Amino acid sequence: MQRQGSIGGSAAIRIRVTGGVLLVAHLGLVAWLMLRPLDVPWVMPANMRPLAGIRADLALGWPEAARPLGEGLAMLAPLGVLLPMVHGRLTVSPFASLSRTAATGALISTGIALLQTGVPGRVVDVDSLLLNTVGVILAHLAVVPAGRAWLRRRGERDQRETAPVTVHEDFSQGRTPTIPRVGIAP
Repeated sequence: MQRQGSIGGSAAIRIRVTGGVLLVAHLGLVAWLMLRPLDVPWVMPANMRPLAGIRADLALGWPEAARPLGEGLAMLAPLGVLLPMVHGRLTVSPFASLSRTAATGALISTGIALLQTGVPGRVVDVDSLLLNTVGVILAHLAVVPAGRAWLRRRGERDQRETAPVTVHEDFSQGRTPTIPRVGIAP
């Protein structure tokens, strides 16, 4: 049985499976990049003050700040598209979809940060959590509403093209029979 508001038929399965495969591949790449040990002689202390690292990057100037800020925004940004793609719903509240995707992105980013505490050469940076979550939100806002609208229009067009032609004739069949009330036995 098809869920209300989901993509129809085999297209739904293809989109959801493709999204699932891409999601697993992306998370594998992120895990490989963020959880492998670094061979460094010196490690910065953990940053637990929100926006302190972003301010320090911006103090260096825009050309120098663009790379670390861009990396933080782009690391988990594909989740903003892949998570709704795996979900497969077309008619869902935009706010609910955004909040669900942002929360999942923040939880995945937090999980990666927690796992990094046991990896040599890696330290926790609360700003990376913020940048990763903002990247997920921006990617979601940029792609998902337009993609869902396009898929809805495509589905409606496909339904119009494949709908059978029906002839409506008015055949009067008379009154609808009624059943008289029957008393309840004592």
